[in-house]
Amino acid sequence: MKIELEKFGIDDFLLAILAVVTLAYFFPEWGMYEKPISLEKLANYGVSIIFFFYGLKLSPEKLRKGLSNWKMHLLVQTTTFLVFPCIALLFRPLFVEGANESLWSGIFYLAALPSTVSSAVVMVSIAGGNISAAIFNTSISSFIGIVMTPLWVGLFLTSNSGDFDSWSIA
Repeated sequence: MKIELEKFGIDDFLLAILAVVTLAYFFPEWGMYEKPISLEKLANYGVSIIFFFYGLKLSPEKLRKGLSNWKMHLLVQTTTFLVFPCIALLFRPLFVEGANESLWSGIFYLAALPSTVSSAVVMVSIAGGNISAAIFNTSISSFIGIVMTPLWVGLFLTSNSGDFDSWSIA
């Protein structure tokens, strides 16, 4: 059965994702309470474990080689913090009225966010890519995002309600 599923591009990771989504659909209350452990703590531990185990896999030579590729890091960070928000800005004229403005605001906010561990490290690992570069770019992206995300959001997102401060989302 496993060989047949792999022929269609379905592996254990994809099956696990589908299982978790199905569980969340049928039992959403499991994620609503902080007992016995909060989801925030679980996510923090999960991210730490991912970095720890991927860090153990890397040899110091691979790490040095991956970190020295500054052109790649510059390309990744430029794409994350300049290209994606600019692409979202190009679509703003299509969302100029009412509820559509809120939809564009959500799309733009997602475009201005830094990359995440799951998209950068896990997917690069599955693809057989440069894991040390993914770890570095995810880490540096989080630090750059502390400044860039509120900057983008503050420049282009406005609030229709009087008590919402867009700077507080950072």
